[in-house]
Amino acid sequence: MLDFLSVVGTWIFSVSALVVLGQFIYEWLQRPHSISGKHIVVTGGSSGIGKSVAISAAKRGAHVTIIARNTKRLEETTQEITKAVVDSSQKVQYLSLDLSSDYAAVEKALWTLEEETAPIYMLVNCAGGAVCGKLEDTSANDIQNQLSMNFVGTVFPTKALIARMKSRGEGVVVVTGSVASLFGIYGFSIYSSTKFALRGFAEALHMETKPYGVSVTLAFPPDTDTPGFANEQKTKPMETRLISESGGLVQPEVVAEKILSDALRGRFFSSVGLEGGIVCAVAAGMSPPSSYASLAVEVLLMGPLRLVAACLLVHFNRIVEKCKHDRNKNKKLE
Repeated sequence: MLDFLSVVGTWIFSVSALVVLGQFIYEWLQRPHSISGKHIVVTGGSSGIGKSVAISAAKRGAHVTIIARNTKRLEETTQEITKAVVDSSQKVQYLSLDLSSDYAAVEKALWTLEEETAPIYMLVNCAGGAVCGKLEDTSANDIQNQLSMNFVGTVFPTKALIARMKSRGEGVVVVTGSVASLFGIYGFSIYSSTKFALRGFAEALHMETKPYGVSVTLAFPPDTDTPGFANEQKTKPMETRLISESGGLVQPEVVAEKILSDALRGRFFSSVGLEGGIVCAVAAGMSPPSSYASLAVEVLLMGPLRLVAACLLVHFNRIVEKCKHDRNKNKKLE
């Protein structure tokens, strides 16, 4: 009897392994949807990840519109994107717009953009930023600004376009979260809050739009070498710096290419690197599976990965304790 159960167990494990391997190979070979000739809008497109997404979209043959507030930077970036086009018929343009203060203005601007250029097939929400610091050191004004910039600045343009995408039966919405969407990090109490909110927004929106042929991708970029990251560094407490350094720094072109590739394959989660994949797997919970292969990995590894995550949190908490100890020691010496 034991021999029989052993044979059956081995057979089930082997078949499962082959199915998972086959699914991995199938998904790896699966080509992303083409965006050649389609209209892509990138918010926060004048710098950082947004700029790199816009350049990558232009290289894939898309018409590209970037949105931000700084007109001078928009003009410079538009010229740079234009150099990346693969066809002279491609349109590259910019729109100077505050995405979070007046919904009616956002709606009017995006609808006009569709009428004058082409229906918007893909909206990549990259507008946002972080003011790093402990909660007691964060001003009320900075709290309001981050809520507006990171959350409202994504919800407003998405709301303006989503009904039109659903009526056409196609479209892609990218919501740019952060690794800080998956677990709270010292010094990011407000920033993490806005990014956690975007995760809930993306999950609910995915359920609302899937029956209509519109896909939603939630991206979790790690620390990325952008002007926004450089600005973040100015206010980062030592604890946050030390925790962040464990993940390294990624180039925006790498992140942008991964976001576009995942979104055009219809994947819900988009992460970069092994650490990003581990955090996504352990925090998947009730999120939509990105693929059958990723679901299999999450089912098989979530238990062990939970232990890995707990060990990481212990490590991070030790960093916080050490910084506190060093700070108190320095005070005594003074």
